[in-house]
Amino acid sequence: MREVRELAAPAVQFVKRRRDPVAVQTLRSTAAATVAYVIAVRLSPEAAPLTAPLTALLVVQVTLFSTLTTGVRRVNAVVAGVVVAILFSLLVGLTWWSLGLLILASLLVGHLVRVDEFVPEVAISAMLVLGVTHHGDTAWARIVETLIGAVVGMAFNLLLAPPVWVEEAGGSVEDLARRVRQLMLRMGEEAAGRTPVDRAVARLHEARRLDHDIVEVDAALRQAEDSLKLNPRVREGLLHRVVLRTGLDTLEICTVVLRVLARTLTDLAKERETEPLFDPETGATLAQLLSEIADAVVSFAVLVTTSVSSSAESAEERLAAELRQAAATRDKLAELLLDGVQRNPRQWQLHGAVLTEVNRILDEMDTEHRTRRLFEELDRHTRERRERAPRLTRLWDRVRGNRGRGGRRSS
Repeated sequence: MREVRELAAPAVQFVKRRRDPVAVQTLRSTAAATVAYVIAVRLSPEAAPLTAPLTALLVVQVTLFSTLTTGVRRVNAVVAGVVVAILFSLLVGLTWWSLGLLILASLLVGHLVRVDEFVPEVAISAMLVLGVTHHGDTAWARIVETLIGAVVGMAFNLLLAPPVWVEEAGGSVEDLARRVRQLMLRMGEEAAGRTPVDRAVARLHEARRLDHDIVEVDAALRQAEDSLKLNPRVREGLLHRVVLRTGLDTLEICTVVLRVLARTLTDLAKERETEPLFDPETGATLAQLLSEIADAVVSFAVLVTTSVSSSAESAEERLAAELRQAAATRDKLAELLLDGVQRNPRQWQLHGAVLTEVNRILDEMDTEHRTRRLFEELDRHTRERRERAPRLTRLWDRVRGNRGRGGRRSS
């Protein structure tokens, strides 16, 4: 049996990586470039029409939205460069000073036509065309090859829809939540006793490193958002994007507050190097509260990454129950902290800061707060869409209204 598993290991790894962005990008780009070259050999007068596979290679992206937007900008860049080269070849030809003027003019034109990251491609196309003898034929051949590559690249993702990267982004969000949970658990265990300053500082550095994790999760989420745009396989793309984005925003706020809490516990450890941070009962209650909040953070991440309605309802019920339990523990901690401050008012500001910070995390994950935030974001996206295309929005609303009235008449 072990030999069978060893033999099947490469296949298992391939299946696991078949949705990896790098693997998908490599396979799609290779296939699109090959198809573009085969077509260009038949249609272009050039013996080796490498511009077509080059264009397809640069146009094809992981998501359909980025493919369409990138393809349009790249075609504009190449055509603009060819036009500039034709004008220069007719007027001055190729010299050292005309090459410099060509590059300057191409870069300026690239900014004028708003091709963004493809501004250098305008100058590259212009230099390639200007550097040949029969500039007219080569220019038109390059335009044809560019159009072939761009069309193949865009059609490749239109016909073979790219994967939706929501699952991968959801996994990144859940991994971030689990790292936050582990840090909370360690902070709670150490706060229950005497915490050395160096250990408290180490936890503060761990909390600061979460910022780097958030940047990586944000990149995965942006890719997921792009994969939902203009994707025919997704019906509620806007809702998915808003749920994931607001969920990550909440986790980011929680990590910021957690970093402040780690800073507070570090300051408290410096003030009380030879004694516990809290009395035994208060320390144990704080450890319990951080453990309950840590579980709620994971439940919150599961909730915002769950697409099935029944699973989402159960996840929301579990989160609500954990938040209620954490709120009860928070109230108990508040009483214990108040009693301790009344007996010994030393560092009462730090004790109050601890309570304020854990309370802020609970408020951020509150289900009512999350629902209100979702509605606000959906309203904002709808308002921005109406402002960008008011006529199209009114037409779409009219079509939807006619459908609704037709459905009511038929019933």
